[in-house]
Amino acid sequence: MKIDLTDTTSSKINKALVEGRRALGTPAVGMVLTMIIVTDEENAYDALKAAEEASREHPSRTLVVIKRHSRIPRDRTHSHLDAEVRVGADAGTGETVVLRLYGEVSDHADSVVLPLLLPDAPVVVWWPVDAPDNPSRDPLGGLAQRRITDMYAVEAPLTALATRAASYAPGDTDLAWTRLTPWRSMLAAALDQARAEVTSAAVESEAENPSAELLARWLEMRLKVSVDRIVTGGPVVTAVRLGTDNGEIVIDRPEGPMATLTLPGQPPRSMALKVRPTSELISEELRRLDADEMYAIALRGEAGKENAHHV
Repeated sequence: MKIDLTDTTSSKINKALVEGRRALGTPAVGMVLTMIIVTDEENAYDALKAAEEASREHPSRTLVVIKRHSRIPRDRTHSHLDAEVRVGADAGTGETVVLRLYGEVSDHADSVVLPLLLPDAPVVVWWPVDAPDNPSRDPLGGLAQRRITDMYAVEAPLTALATRAASYAPGDTDLAWTRLTPWRSMLAAALDQARAEVTSAAVESEAENPSAELLARWLEMRLKVSVDRIVTGGPVVTAVRLGTDNGEIVIDRPEGPMATLTLPGQPPRSMALKVRPTSELISEELRRLDADEMYAIALRGEAGKENAHHV
């Protein structure tokens, strides 16, 4: 069910949610959090689709905030709020409200959103694009226990990484880090099997890849070795090489969903290491709402080398 509201208020939106649930005979119980997506019109569809797929695992009330500034500066007559309320099959397993804020009301999105939060439930804010430099100080970010950004969505990812490191607060995370979970798991398993001290390391990736830089910093902090950054043709992270006295540990994924794992004294093995869709990344982030200490460690690790080797 979809309910369109023009020039509305938060109280009218709440009333529409109640009426929609009543019409469908659907109670509000079962929703575990409020997800706030702050985006533009161009990216709203893909972000909402990913959130709805994630809601199958984490039933939630999803609030999509789209700021549409009036073309006439300081014109109060053009300041208003439109909303589209979705319940039932049109909203995944939870509820969805698409909020379009026009004019001056767009500068007070937190006041619009606050009455729509689920009571006594965690709040997560996700910026698919155009994230603030300091998410925890943002008015909407201040409402949340978890704040998700994505350095893949900016023109200068490594500059954004430095900005994120300077402004980090517990609860911040980034999908560039979430994308590394399979790599980190595979590397940990490989080190457990090899049982050898790592003496050198290298991360290979396309240029300016934020996940590769975070992975290199994480390895430096965990293994206490210098990690070379090697630029390849990509896509994304293509290989990690760990040198030991017994030989080299290699995870190589030049392209496609399969990687080759090579351990000293063992034949190479093929393992799944696919590039995951955004919905899976969001689902992973919603499984834990406490501070991600490993992300903080990687984010604040030693700065990457200025001059990478090219192959």
